[in-house]
Amino acid sequence: MYDGPARLCVVPGHRVPLEIAASPRARTRGLLGRDGIDGAILITPSSSIHTLRMRFAIDVAYLDRQLRVADVHTMKPNRIGMPRWRARHVLETEAGALARWSIHPGVQLSIDH
Repeated sequence: MYDGPARLCVVPGHRVPLEIAASPRARTRGLLGRDGIDGAILITPSSSIHTLRMRFAIDVAYLDRQLRVADVHTMKPNRIGMPRWRARHVLETEAGALARWSIHPGVQLSIDH
């Protein structure tokens, strides 16, 4: 994968704006310094994240290599998440968005570039 914009396909016909952070610099920056996000950001490769110095709570979905959701959590600012075994990517969005998009463990996601 590469850095840049894409679309996250949640269910057929429902696409969400997506930023892909694949380079070391983009992964390090993530959502730091932002007050929110329109859509989601995919941190790849990654099996854990933190919310240190973040300004808002986020929903986190841990994805396997095939973009199947393995685990979902909401994290408040200034927390450190535990690494998830088998996670290859981490999807981050504003708290509450994953429930609105019906993203939960077992859901298969895809990406349109």
